[in-house]
Amino acid sequence: MTTLFAVVPCFNEEDVLPQSASMLSAKWNELIAAEKISADSRIVFVDDGSTDRTWNLIEGLFSENPLVRGLRLSRNRGHQNALLAGLLTAKEDADAVVSLDADLQDDVDAIDEMLDKFENGADIVYGVRRARDKDSFFKRFTAESYYKILKHLGAKVVFNHADFRLMSKRALDTLAEYTETNLFLRGLVPMIGYPNAVVYYDRKERLAGESKYPLSKMLALAWEGVTALSVRPIRLVTGAGVCSLFVSLTLIIYSIVRLCIGATVSGWTSLMVSIWLLGGLQLLAIGIVGEYIGKIYLESKRRPRFTVDTYLKK
Repeated sequence: MTTLFAVVPCFNEEDVLPQSASMLSAKWNELIAAEKISADSRIVFVDDGSTDRTWNLIEGLFSENPLVRGLRLSRNRGHQNALLAGLLTAKEDADAVVSLDADLQDDVDAIDEMLDKFENGADIVYGVRRARDKDSFFKRFTAESYYKILKHLGAKVVFNHADFRLMSKRALDTLAEYTETNLFLRGLVPMIGYPNAVVYYDRKERLAGESKYPLSKMLALAWEGVTALSVRPIRLVTGAGVCSLFVSLTLIIYSIVRLCIGATVSGWTSLMVSIWLLGGLQLLAIGIVGEYIGKIYLESKRRPRFTVDTYLKK
């Protein structure tokens, strides 16, 4: 029988945590009673350096609920690192691990089908949103455009999939060998290449509290995904530079011809446009190359991606 662990990253989730724990515990008890998972299955709440009462609530849940475990990081490391910390810790005692957010917008009932796919040989089962009808037009357009851009840039991602997935112990052991500091698990997991499957679900409204992913963090994660998975932006800059070179050569030839036929003008406008265009392209190129150099710098230092402060387990 499968020993299934859930990993739930938490950052300042005191408003939603009691409801999340109650719903997940009910689901786990249901699966255990139906003999779909073993009685050794657990739910691991990962506190990512919260500044509210999140860890106190996790400690209380741990003392009251035999299904609950708690993992506390030494400081805030971001959602992706907190999720990875939970996955790599849980895999030591589990046959499979499912990851989901604390707000439980991901449908816990989809876990039944995920287990079926796992039992049928899938090492990775992706939870994919069936539709984005409840999202605003702006969020739906930007999110779907982002997945398409990533695919165009050569990154292998699952369309409309976030971090709701089930992974086998074998897949997690392989994931542990990917040691990069710049984490984007949505693009990293598909690189593993083991048999996989997809389960479609409808995303729900947040149970309580506010989203911990405002627009600024979403943009930062999006840029992390692009630069962590593809070098094509640098190649695009190279292409822009080549195009700019041809445009400059054309303007030089045009200027010489105008000079030879005696039709020269002051040319202030064209000069200023050329300066701003080339200057902007150069700054953009330097910025993109600098991003990659900065990531190389961080990777070369080999700093730990997270530090576990406390692990509560029975």
